[in-house]
Amino acid sequence: MTREGSGGLPPVCHKNQPEFHGDVRGSPQDAPVSHSSPPAHPVPSQERVEMVDALRGFALCGVFVSNSFLWFGGRNLLPPAQLQALGSPLPELVTGALFLFFVAHKFLNLFGFLFGLGFSLQLSRAEARGTSHVPVHLRRMGVLLGFGAAHLLGLWMGDILHLYALAGLLLLLFSGRSDRALWRWVVVLLGVIPPGVLALQLWGPGAAAPAHESALRAELLAALSSDSVWTAQAGNARYVWRTWFSSPRVLIWLTLILGRFLLGLLAGRHRLLQDVERHRPLLRRILWWGLGLGGLLNAGGLLAFQLRAQGLEPASHAGLFLLMALQELGYVLLGAAYLAGFALLFQRERWRRVLAVLSPVGRMALTNYLMQTVLSLCLYSGWGLGLIGRLPPSHCVVIALGLFAVQVLLSHAWLKYYRFGPAEWLWRSLTYGSLR
Repeated sequence: MTREGSGGLPPVCHKNQPEFHGDVRGSPQDAPVSHSSPPAHPVPSQERVEMVDALRGFALCGVFVSNSFLWFGGRNLLPPAQLQALGSPLPELVTGALFLFFVAHKFLNLFGFLFGLGFSLQLSRAEARGTSHVPVHLRRMGVLLGFGAAHLLGLWMGDILHLYALAGLLLLLFSGRSDRALWRWVVVLLGVIPPGVLALQLWGPGAAAPAHESALRAELLAALSSDSVWTAQAGNARYVWRTWFSSPRVLIWLTLILGRFLLGLLAGRHRLLQDVERHRPLLRRILWWGLGLGGLLNAGGLLAFQLRAQGLEPASHAGLFLLMALQELGYVLLGAAYLAGFALLFQRERWRRVLAVLSPVGRMALTNYLMQTVLSLCLYSGWGLGLIGRLPPSHCVVIALGLFAVQVLLSHAWLKYYRFGPAEWLWRSLTYGSLR
C-alpha cells in the first residue's frame, strides 16, 4: 500500500518525478496564477516537503516489515501445525504480539493518506495554473496500473500498486466535494463498510469460503517452494487469477484504500503537513487521541486474535465480533498517531537530522517497493534460498529491517548522481510522453 533526496554533488535543479502515492510540494497559493494555462509538468524539487518524503520512507519500512512477516516468509500460507511450531517459542509470541499491535495495517494507512495528500496538492496546483488536473492524473494512474499489473502477475500476488491506481481513478469523483461530504464518505468507507463486510463473511452466503481459500493458499505455498522459477511464478499468477475475480477482497481493499485517500485529500486541503507549526495543537490532539483510543482498539484486536486462537469464533460471540469490527478504526487512529508524532518530532532540529535520513528512500518509493519484492523472492522462494516457511517471525523482521537499511544507503548513493529513481524516471517519462 517514497522518494526524494538530494544529491551531494554539484547542485542541480532537481525536477520532481511523479510520486508513488502522490507528489507533495509547496503551496500553490504562493505562486502567481498564469492565465496562459501552461501545460502540466513536474515541480522542481525545491518545492518539495522534505518531511513528507521522510514520512513516506518511514511508511515504506513498516510496509516491508509487514509484507515480510505475513507473506514473503510464508506465515499467511502455512498450515496451522507448521505455523504453531514456528511461532510458539516465547520470543516469537512476543514478536507476533508487537507486530499485531504496532505494525499490522498501520503503515498501509500512512501510505494511503500520503497518496490522497499528494492528489490534493496536485489539484491545487492545477487550479492555480488555470489548467485541468484530470488528463495528467489519468495518465499517471494508467501507468501505475500497468506497473501494478506486471508486478502482480509477474512477481508477487500481494501487489498494492494496481489497487492504488484503481482507487486513484475513483478519487476524481471526490475532487470537487465539500469537506463535510468527504467526511461522510470517510465514515462510511472506514467505519460502516468494514463491520458490514465482516458480518457478511460470517453469516452471508460466502461464509464457507475460507476452506476454499485455504486450499488455494496451500497450492500457492507449494508453487513458491518449488526450485523452478517458472513453477513458482506461474503458481503466483494462477493464484491471482483465481482470487481476483472470485473473491470480494478486491472490493474490500478498494473501499479501505479510498477511505484513506480521502483523509489525505482533506489534510492536503488544509495544509496539515505543509504548515505544521500552525496545526501543532491539532497534531498534538491527533497524537494523544490516536495513541489512547487507537491503542485501546488495537489491544482489543490483539485480544480477539488470542480468543480465536483458542477456538472462539465471532459468529457465535457478540463481544468477539465487536472487537474485530472495530479493528479498522483502531488501525486508522494508531496510524494517525504515528503521522502526527512524526510531524511534531520533525520540527525539532535534532530529530529532523535523524528522520531526514529516510527522505531519499521516500523519493524512490516505487523503485524501493519493487526492489523489496525482487530481493524477497530471491531469499524466500524455492528457486532462491528457499527460506519460505522455514524462518520464525522474528527472523523475517530482522531480515526486512536489514534489507531496508541497505536500501537507505543505496537511495542516498543513487540520488547523488541522478535526480530520481529508475522506476520513477520511467513512470514520469510515460506520463509526460518524453524522456525527462
